[in-house]
Amino acid sequence: MKYFVYFLKSLHNGDVYVGSTRDIFLRVASHNAGRVQSTKAYRPWKLLDCVECNSRSEAMRIERFYKTGQQKELLRKKYGQMAKG
Repeated sequence: MKYFVYFLKSLHNGDVYVGSTRDIFLRVASHNAGRVQSTKAYRPWKLLDCVECNSRSEAMRIERFYKTGQQKELLRKKYGQMAKG
């Protein structure tokens, strides 16, 4: 089953969020409905990009990679303000 690493941008404050999921459209809808505690206060969210992965473990590895300090800085430059977890 395919998994995705996704990048969201808050239209509220410009933060960039990185996550992983099996169902990208349902997950983005959950973020925008306020069902994700860590992103609830910064709604609405816009999907910027996603990376398709072949397994959950691959998606989690890539998500962790993008959440490292150096990669967060690259995401800030590419997508905007702050890169969040």
